[in-house]
Amino acid sequence: MTFDEILNSGNYHLIDVRQPEELVMEGKIDGAVNIPLATVPLRIDEIKEMKGPKIVFCRSGGRSGQACQFLAQNGLEEIYNGGGFMQVHMALEQVK
Repeated sequence: MTFDEILNSGNYHLIDVRQPEELVMEGKIDGAVNIPLATVPLRIDEIKEMKGPKIVFCRSGGRSGQACQFLAQNGLEEIYNGGGFMQVHMALEQVK
């Protein structure tokens, strides 16, 4: 599935790996779960429980790429790097 197909399906989980203070300063996306990058290994069981595609994003796409790589190496499937916050936000606006 492509990123657009996933968004259009409405069946996905959003994981924001930015720090909590970044959400306050830069904004957040409704429905996204904030799991800062450093805590991803500690919360892997929580992420594994999320059924369906998981779209991971951060401020620019770097940290989300690291998170996706870690999750894939630990057996998770349907992990997608959504890139930066603004990219995901704009893509979601187009789906509405």
